[in-house]
Amino acid sequence: MSIVGNIKQAVAVNVKNIIGWKTKRRIIVFSVDDYGNVRLDSKQARDRMFANGLKPTSRFDVYDTLETSDDLSALYETLSSVKDRNERHAVFTAFAMSANIDFEKMKETAYTEYHYEPLTDTFKKLRGYDDTWQLWREGINKKLLAPQFHGREHVNIKVLMEALARRDKDAMNCFENRSYAAVANTGYATISFTAALDFFEFEENETLKKIVADGLNLFEKVYGTRAKNFTPCGSNGYSDTINQVLVQGGIKYIDTFRFKREHLGRGKMGNKVFNYTGKKNALGQTNLVRNCVFEPTEDRGTDWVNFCMQQIEAAFRWNLPANISSHRVNFCGHIDPKNREIGLTALKQLLKAIVKRWPDVEFMTSNELGDLITADA
Repeated sequence: MSIVGNIKQAVAVNVKNIIGWKTKRRIIVFSVDDYGNVRLDSKQARDRMFANGLKPTSRFDVYDTLETSDDLSALYETLSSVKDRNERHAVFTAFAMSANIDFEKMKETAYTEYHYEPLTDTFKKLRGYDDTWQLWREGINKKLLAPQFHGREHVNIKVLMEALARRDKDAMNCFENRSYAAVANTGYATISFTAALDFFEFEENETLKKIVADGLNLFEKVYGTRAKNFTPCGSNGYSDTINQVLVQGGIKYIDTFRFKREHLGRGKMGNKVFNYTGKKNALGQTNLVRNCVFEPTEDRGTDWVNFCMQQIEAAFRWNLPANISSHRVNFCGHIDPKNREIGLTALKQLLKAIVKRWPDVEFMTSNELGDLITADA
């Protein structure tokens, strides 16, 4: 990177931390998206899809699978490799799904009806996942994983059913391989295939509200606790009307983008809204904004450990907690164990660097941070 580029990056890293809830405590939060989601069934399924013409749009379409027992065991070992000032190990706030597409049942209806299954049923169906849900529960009990609500399923049902109705080649290719990789053409500029809360007509939000309410109730059944924190899967423009259902379902904290433009329907966008950690919305929910990024398997030519450390240092300089954004794909090894090795090696290096640089650091979950902020108000 050029000198000018380095200066711009340094300025940006600091500017984004000027406003927000302040604390002298050195708090580290890992907010990690996509747990519980089936994207790719297996390496064999992925290779068949690619052979049949599906073009991967990102590393998610190449490596992202439902977390395995090997993934979780290796993750737990890494998170347990360090302790903070309170003798607490690192913890992932796992923004997770409560359901997945029921591929078998949909096939029985010739893809004319949408059906989903609870995450616990998904684990029972898949080969090689016999002990995974038990490990999930172990991670929760040992406070290595703290699940929070990412949505019922990581799919936009409207565009999915429309694609299946017209027998879209890519969509059928995915379903024949029990997978849901990104299909580029949805037919709508405002809707992504994997963004559950995207819409075109504003009235579609009435259906989306029902999905969210159902997903929150199912989350409690699956994970054994009500969710307090929410971040939408794959969308920054979801309607704020969804927040009404979220608050009724117990969501106190909204993990959101620093800048958000609400979609008003038919492609019309509302004004850009600036968010920061500690800001309350009209319903009294507290916004939590991630201010650090750690994506070690994304090839940007970046030293991700050093890059993340610089962002943490900037957060602490401005007396903000460091809320580190990441995705499950960085720690997946079901398709390629080397992908998991790269991600976890970098994570261990980052954790070691954090506790060495800041011995007084405190590891927290995202919802614990929210509780701290609201108690301080």
